[in-house]
Amino acid sequence: MTVGTAPAPARSAEPAEARRWVVPERAWPYLLVAPAVLVLAVFRFYPLLLGANFSLTGDGELNGRFIGVGNYVEIFRDPVFGSALRNVGLLILLLPVAVAVPGLLATFLFLRVPGHRFYRSVYFFPVVLSPVIIGAIFDIVLAIDGPVNALLAAAGLGPVEWLGDPRIAMLSVVGVHIWATFGMALVIFLAGFATLDRSLLDAARVDGANLAQTIRHVIVPGLSRTIQFVVVTTMIGMLTSMFGLLYVMTGGGPGSSTYLPELYIWVQQGEMNRPALAAAASMVLFVLMIVIGAAQIRILRRATREV
Repeated sequence: MTVGTAPAPARSAEPAEARRWVVPERAWPYLLVAPAVLVLAVFRFYPLLLGANFSLTGDGELNGRFIGVGNYVEIFRDPVFGSALRNVGLLILLLPVAVAVPGLLATFLFLRVPGHRFYRSVYFFPVVLSPVIIGAIFDIVLAIDGPVNALLAAAGLGPVEWLGDPRIAMLSVVGVHIWATFGMALVIFLAGFATLDRSLLDAARVDGANLAQTIRHVIVPGLSRTIQFVVVTTMIGMLTSMFGLLYVMTGGGPGSSTYLPELYIWVQQGEMNRPALAAAASMVLFVLMIVIGAAQIRILRRATREV
């Protein structure tokens, strides 16, 4: 009789899945946004800190030396920068027009007016053009002997110095900017209309609401988030994307009537060779955008809540 040896107990093999490192579910959002945050930190936030530090140093003989807020004091004493800030106030006043134009056109396209597909393409076309090209075109169109004044002369009206009169030169450039850029805001509004509850529009139509009442009581509350986004991005665009038009059409003139902070920054950096002063003006522009954007969001939230 042979006595067999009892088999050794088998090792409990741990499943491969259990040995893998499992990412906690709440950590996934942070991992997904980490690459974007890293890019922003390296290419946005770090240069911003460098610019803020550079704005506290001197130019020329004081190059690299710490001078505190001397550059900020100088730019706020500069009448040209004062003119640029006044024009920022003008942009804020004209902002409702820059938002209402694409908003109303998007409403008509959403309601499928005749030819809405054709108009959608035409409205977006100016966005693909370079601001320098647009500025060169309207520099000819708005010239004292240009087509616009020719039409005014045919109507028995005198010529207007659209770009040579300090009282209307800035208005002319802003009008061109609105024409050149409203197509992008229109696309954003159309995307917002895609999320609008059509049953509310049908209910307003059944109740006999006219177009103005429908816009006020149905469309505006339904697109409140879209309107906030368009207002803020349009304001930022007006503050930071008009350099090409200003440089080609007026060069900041006549006098300093069409200066904006971005043109002032370029002049100080390129023509005056004062990069530290330009960095200080850039920081002022950055703070202006934050303050204006935050104020606009707060006002719009309150307004849309009351509609």
